[in-house]
Amino acid sequence: MPSQDLSLQVEQADLKCLTCAGQCTYSPVQEALTCLSCGTTYGLETPDDAMAAVEHEYFADAPELDRPVLTDRRPYQCEGCGGEVLFIGDALSNQCPYCNAPVVLGTGDVGYRTKALIPFKADAGFAARQAQDWVKGRFGAPNDLAGIVSRARIAGLYAPFWTFDSREAVEYWAKYTTGSGDDRRTHSVSGRLDITFDDLLMPASPHVTPLIRDGILHDFDPSELRPYRAGYLAGFAAERHHQSVPQGLAANEADKKLLIRNRIKRHINKRGVHAIRYQTDTTGVHYRRILLPVWMLHYTYGDRDMKVVVSGIDGRTFGERPFSKWKIAGFSALLSAGMIAIGWAWGAGGLL
Repeated sequence: MPSQDLSLQVEQADLKCLTCAGQCTYSPVQEALTCLSCGTTYGLETPDDAMAAVEHEYFADAPELDRPVLTDRRPYQCEGCGGEVLFIGDALSNQCPYCNAPVVLGTGDVGYRTKALIPFKADAGFAARQAQDWVKGRFGAPNDLAGIVSRARIAGLYAPFWTFDSREAVEYWAKYTTGSGDDRRTHSVSGRLDITFDDLLMPASPHVTPLIRDGILHDFDPSELRPYRAGYLAGFAAERHHQSVPQGLAANEADKKLLIRNRIKRHINKRGVHAIRYQTDTTGVHYRRILLPVWMLHYTYGDRDMKVVVSGIDGRTFGERPFSKWKIAGFSALLSAGMIAIGWAWGAGGLL
């Protein structure tokens, strides 16, 4: 029997209740595997939990030891966005957690073994309430939006991310302007600075959008990482890591360049900084492959598909929303009326 089939059998056995042989799923409320039949819970803690936060050193000129392997499960591929996700335990669905399109069973999946993750701490009910509170706080939202979002399909997903550490010895050249009109002057400036990136969170998949990372997950706490165990994923979908370390660094180069440019602007501390050029010597690269939990609520308003994303860690919420043209028009009318009233009052005061 192939080793991957045996591994899958072991995983399935781990998700069976020892009391009644029922199916177990991970409960964010109990923070444990919970039997769907009898309610028995099983903790997933291990003596090595603290090791999940350990970072791995990367050397660009050394042989790559972190290699992809054939996974134990056949992935499901989305017919809409093309994403590949795994369903473990009772989470099997016919829709993609990323875009809500249909998924079909794929032929096989070669990816990297997940080493660490942060388990779900917020359950589906809490995520739904967070989404409702988020809608209520949206200025100019249509009156029926809350009702539509309350009926949204909700999916729990472990999304793949990198964390990168590095030290950057930066040498830069730039220009800045002072004055205006005939007094406008352009100045040249150069300098050096050292930048340390610590736990820089980067997507490990093109399907992880800024809505997911920047909206809700940018402040994650590495101390909450736990070693990978299939039980944490039971009842949820997950996307595997498919990037090598060099591919991950290259895919996120644009984000790092933007951060470096912003640091240079702050270092110069002048207005009108532009024409920035720099070179950097990168050392001390460390990384982690991790999975982070998100709840995704999919809804349709008019003819537009939208989503609200809720952090499975702390409930932080961000999303896409429509505007009510009538509310916006009414606010604009009130604002215009207020400005006219101020103008009349100002003019009347000048005549006295």
